[in-house]
Amino acid sequence: MDITAGSIPSSHAFMSDNMAGASPEIVQAVVDAAAGQALPYGDDPFTERIRRRLSDVFERDTTVFLVSTGTAANALSLAALTRPWGGVLAHPHSHINNSECGAPEFFTDGAKIVPVPGDDCKIDPEALERAARHRAGDVSSVQPSVLSISQATESGSVYDLDEIRRLTAVARDAGLRVHMDGARFANALVHLGATPAEMTWKAGIDVLSFGATKNGGMTAEAIVAFDPEPAAELTFRTKRAGQLASKMRFHAAQFDAYLTDGLWLRNARHANTMATRLGDGLKAVPGTGLLATPQANILFCRLPQPAVEGLLAEGYSFYRGRWGEGVVRLVTAFSHTPDDIDRFLDAIRRHTD
Repeated sequence: MDITAGSIPSSHAFMSDNMAGASPEIVQAVVDAAAGQALPYGDDPFTERIRRRLSDVFERDTTVFLVSTGTAANALSLAALTRPWGGVLAHPHSHINNSECGAPEFFTDGAKIVPVPGDDCKIDPEALERAARHRAGDVSSVQPSVLSISQATESGSVYDLDEIRRLTAVARDAGLRVHMDGARFANALVHLGATPAEMTWKAGIDVLSFGATKNGGMTAEAIVAFDPEPAAELTFRTKRAGQLASKMRFHAAQFDAYLTDGLWLRNARHANTMATRLGDGLKAVPGTGLLATPQANILFCRLPQPAVEGLLAEGYSFYRGRWGEGVVRLVTAFSHTPDDIDRFLDAIRRHTD
């Protein structure tokens, strides 16, 4: 059987970075972990090693929970940070608000996501100040409890360190805890040239959803808790949610390879570079319009409708229609090559002439 049948060539896949396969190093690590016996449910040496390694990466003691999806990481993190009558303050375009089928509300037993606006998918600090105190103490309203920010954001923008610190200071002043959705954490990190510690707990983050799947992983994400209070609750919540994997060593093996020799940073840097190459190329194509210079590995641009239809007919994949007429979202991955980008640009030029 040809297992590649029906697959999309890398040069045609720009819908999302979760279309990409996995880094060979990560695949090999899973194969190696399959040999022999190991204790189940995270009591294996692979998982213990990752707990230690992530504490080293973040320069402090952390509590780590390996899960299978980003939705699980986000929903369980939020569940440990708020009560059912709480309000989770997040950008209207955030993944937790738009793309997780109510999982945060479900796992928090009914907490409400409260949209807080801001340009370019970044929460505005002044809007946060108002939302963080809105009807606080009013028994008839959900109580502001958690700030959740995405890094990188859903538009591909990146909060700089000062922006994160300003938001977390507002949250702290109002008594809110802080969660970071880091599905594209590595992409944001290499863009800023910061350390993992600087972009998280040193900036006021309590719990991080640390993504790997979009950046070369297979089936593994991590919840990294910097605060011991939600960490204690997460121990039970991950089990109750079916996220305490029997053979946790396969999640751990992926993260072990992901962190080895800076693979996670190389992959993210390459994906960002491919987005920059694509953005620069689009600037030179008449009839297209780049909405913003990409900071991570996501970009939005305007394409004429005939170009959109022509590209789709050729088998190119990308999201369209959600952000206005003619606006498409393009996402580059660790697996794209410069030739992939150039072939895509050639196709765009053909369909816009």
